[in-house]
Amino acid sequence: MSMLQIVWRSLRQHAFSTAVTAFSIALAGALLLSVWILQDQTRRTLTGMDAGFDAVLGARGSKLQLVLNSIFHLEESSGNLRVEDYLEIQKHPHVDLAVPLALGDNLKGYRVVGTSLDFFTRSEYRPGLRYRLQEGGRFFDPNNREAVVGSFVAQKLGLKPGDTLHPSHGLTDTKGHEHEDEYVVVGILKPSNTPADRVVWIPLEGIQYMTGHSDKAPEELSAVLVRLKAGNATAGFLLDRTYNKEGTRLTWAWPIGRIMAQLFDKIGWFDRILELIAGLVAVVAVASVTASTYNSMNERRREIAILRALGARRITIFTSVVMEGLVIATVGMLGGLILSAGIFAVVGGILRTQVGVVLEGWAGHPVLWWGPLVMISLATLAGTIPAWKACRVDVAQNLSPTS
Repeated sequence: MSMLQIVWRSLRQHAFSTAVTAFSIALAGALLLSVWILQDQTRRTLTGMDAGFDAVLGARGSKLQLVLNSIFHLEESSGNLRVEDYLEIQKHPHVDLAVPLALGDNLKGYRVVGTSLDFFTRSEYRPGLRYRLQEGGRFFDPNNREAVVGSFVAQKLGLKPGDTLHPSHGLTDTKGHEHEDEYVVVGILKPSNTPADRVVWIPLEGIQYMTGHSDKAPEELSAVLVRLKAGNATAGFLLDRTYNKEGTRLTWAWPIGRIMAQLFDKIGWFDRILELIAGLVAVVAVASVTASTYNSMNERRREIAILRALGARRITIFTSVVMEGLVIATVGMLGGLILSAGIFAVVGGILRTQVGVVLEGWAGHPVLWWGPLVMISLATLAGTIPAWKACRVDVAQNLSPTS
């Protein structure tokens, strides 16, 4: 009987325990791979998402809150700044583009944001990429009550050009808070895989002069998105000193990527917990390989004794038992790769729904080769314990009649 036949016969005889052990390896492997990949991809995606701007100017408060509110359309605004502040930063010699934002309303839970046409016509959410409209649409006229709807919002609410909508006051969908103003949808954005897909865009004046807003609304803005001129590395530092160190009324959030990185630094402890849990699950799964192989060996002591009596060497017995662990771990990790792809798709879908960004592909991540290699190696190493026990089976004792 060949080595592979011995291993296959053992696995088949203990099919249930083999399947359970392989499944535990698959779950552990999927958790380990998913934690590593999602940590890396989420951080990479969110810190790299700046909508094509270098900084955000807003009211005095948290830089992180300002970025989350104006770039990702999450959180609430920490306050307003004056229109004069926008005009001042717009004319700054180091500023290439300044786009005003006015927030505070929603459409069935989706943010309604007032802005200028520059957001669509002059900004690039990625190098060389500008926001484009689906066929048959156009950008809003700043002088009319018109709206451009993000692709995700249009899909979820079934909106199309020609439809009308009534924004509601506040950032959450609450009955009875609808404004009297009616806006006509004139365009649907093509998917950009950015937070802009989850926003209803209307002219800046539409927010400022909307019925029910305070008399101060036309004089205030929520934030200003700023793109600095290329070739001036000191511009950001100069404006940081002007607004954050010398000033007391406004906040200069720059650079956006570094500020988002602070969010992950703050929740780094949670990542460590996830890594610890994934590691513990992996250890338990590897231990299950040891237990499964050990139980299998105990039930096969007579068979092992017969093989030894027929001339099988100790190294043959040792190798066959180790190979069982290797096969179980390999099958389990193949299943783990499939499960991790499913987990990545589910979490990616949730992030797409809640934030509007799409995670990068997971197929090329380094953990996809070293993760399974580590798990299979550990499981194989764990199989050496029952293998050593199998080599020491007493041939004479186990060949004795059982009755």
